Amino acid sequence: MVPRKQTESTVLAALALMLVTAVWGSTFFLIKDLLVQVSASDFLAVRFSLAAVVGVVVFHRQLRAASLSQWRRGVTLGTVYFLAQLLQTVGLNTTDASVSGFITGIYVVLTPIIVALFFRERLSGRIWLASAITTVGLMVLSLRGFAVGGGEAITFLSAVLYALHIALMGKWARGANPFAFAVIQMMVIAAFSTVFALPGGIALPQTTGAWVALVYMALVAGLGAMVAQSWAQGLLHPATAAIIMVTEPVFAAFFAVVFGGESVTGRLLVGGSLIFVAMLLTEVGGAIFKRRGRVGPPRDEPALVCKR
Repeated sequence: MVPRKQTESTVLAALALMLVTAVWGSTFFLIKDLLVQVSASDFLAVRFSLAAVVGVVVFHRQLRAASLSQWRRGVTLGTVYFLAQLLQTVGLNTTDASVSGFITGIYVVLTPIIVALFFRERLSGRIWLASAITTVGLMVLSLRGFAVGGGEAITFLSAVLYALHIALMGKWARGANPFAFAVIQMMVIAAFSTVFALPGGIALPQTTGAWVALVYMALVAGLGAMVAQSWAQGLLHPATAAIIMVTEPVFAAFFAVVFGGESVTGRLLVGGSLIFVAMLLTEVGGAIFKRRGRVGPPRDEPALVCKR
């Protein structure tokens, strides 16, 4: 039987991760308007640099207290995340946005595969069923035709990297300080983004509204979301985290309808419903993976301790 305290912590982690995906979903229509003023590379460089600077100033004590192992893991995760974003952006040059969204969302299936193959965990049938339902929901929500080409192949590689990031985060976040873990990743992503943006010079937004949007995406959807993700994934299994995180396009569509003036479609209702059903199937407070007949994280990987 799962202890009540552990169940409550897991539910809170799931809610926190859903809030993160909602925040990410709220940025799509903001980014669309912001990219009219600055290029994608300039936007990423400024966004993550701002997040990194604020993170270092606010959480400098946690950074100094972080172990060498946590620094290595944070650098690795930041590199994987940046490469995933880079490949996704490159793939979008020759891939429709709807197809790109579907292929990227395949990380919900790839994550449990990576966990099963590399971490040797035996996942419950509920996780595999939820992953399959989520994939169908993504197809309904995103696909309007599909042709395989170079852009699709590159986007698939980005999905593999996103899955790897989720899987590694779930393994390494247990016992790590989420503030230091998040800031280290922001620093790495900012460094890579700036290197790619520097050759053409870095342009800055020219309006107050654009700066407000940029600050929101840097501090709330960037640094804040990464801190929440680092904490939540210390308590959730990576496969469960992936299924929760794939609700991002549903939230993106919701905000586009509410704030962007777009209309509600049958595809949105059906696809979004399937994704939420899949998320409920994981039963976050129950047994999400099996190892030696136990429930919860393995004994050699303790629950996350948040040192504030």
